[in-house]
Amino acid sequence: MSADTVNSAAAENLKASESETPSSKLARFSADEALELDSGVRLGPWQIAYETYGELNADRTNAVVVCHALTGDQYAASTNPVTGKPGWWSLMVGPGRPIDTNHYFVICANVLGGCLGTTGPATLNPETGVPYGLDLPVVTIRDIVRAQARLLDHLQIDTLFAVIGGSMGGMQVLQWAVSYPDRVFAAVPIAAAARHTSQNIAFHEVGRQAIMADPDWRGGNYIQEGVRPTKGLAIARMAAHVTYMSDESLHQKFGRNLQDRDHLTFGFDADFQIESYLRHQGMTFVDRFDANSYLYVTRAMDYFDLAQEFGGSLPNAFKNTRTRFCVMSFTSDWLFPTSESRRIVKALNAAAANVSFVEIESDRGHDAFLLDVPEMFQTINGFITGAARVRGLPAPGETAGSRP
Repeated sequence: MSADTVNSAAAENLKASESETPSSKLARFSADEALELDSGVRLGPWQIAYETYGELNADRTNAVVVCHALTGDQYAASTNPVTGKPGWWSLMVGPGRPIDTNHYFVICANVLGGCLGTTGPATLNPETGVPYGLDLPVVTIRDIVRAQARLLDHLQIDTLFAVIGGSMGGMQVLQWAVSYPDRVFAAVPIAAAARHTSQNIAFHEVGRQAIMADPDWRGGNYIQEGVRPTKGLAIARMAAHVTYMSDESLHQKFGRNLQDRDHLTFGFDADFQIESYLRHQGMTFVDRFDANSYLYVTRAMDYFDLAQEFGGSLPNAFKNTRTRFCVMSFTSDWLFPTSESRRIVKALNAAAANVSFVEIESDRGHDAFLLDVPEMFQTINGFITGAARVRGLPAPGETAGSRP
């Protein structure tokens, strides 16, 4: 057996372990503590995996929830045990970072339907003893936030200083502000929207169909049958990854450069660097993510429409809100364009909410919120610092009682 095969097997065993007993903290809820889902199903028993950074203050008022995006996880600022890579938002969260863990208690939970410890399709169904697969009820963004709220109840945290996240994480931020307005002092939705557009739903459907067309998907029962739909999941990731970048960033990074060759092969190998890059992205993704989870979490995004329960009126969703908002978008983001952020801001203004809006010049596309973008860091740092002062919390560089 080759070293690569051994490493792959080890990664598979670790991932299977992470789905049930993650390396991170874990809150378990019994069948009597079932989670009421939007589908009308009661899910229980269930569990939620999470990581924390910093310390909760004596008044329990400095908690910040960081919400991860579609294929993210709870390891926002700590090493991912499956990949061994640093946290996906280590640039944003940590000592001296915009979300300064010297001052704030940060909580990041794996989403419901995920695959790193929170109940998802790879979780064992207590009624059958095998993974849920497609027997897991479909979940929504509101269900995901509802689970996070239950986690806060478990941690005895009544109110949050802030909720922040990008992309699907930004959807969760908006849902938090609407579902639990009295629990959220400040909200920062980044590169997000108040609903998923038909174009975005279309991209997700392409990915889901790629997974379900893989012969190894086995109707969602691949874990029991000892196989994995890696080819379908890799294609889904490749298609999605294109949407996360901009045409300019792709051109600057790859152009039409050839991959490890001087001439075209006149075949279907990866002649171009961009082809090789996408294939690499697809194959590394399958080592850290579950195919059925991809189906569930993309579906949660598709169903998201914040105004739907308010008669189609987005301003009504924010009626009488006291939450302070900072809405951010990026000029080159065509997946969640600035027009969607402006729609949120317009609704907040109509509801007389406290809102600031920043469109950041960037050629990095949708993924800019995960990258080193100084203006984003400066904006968040300024907003968080200002909100902390209003809230009566020490801002970075201050100690309790040091303000005039």
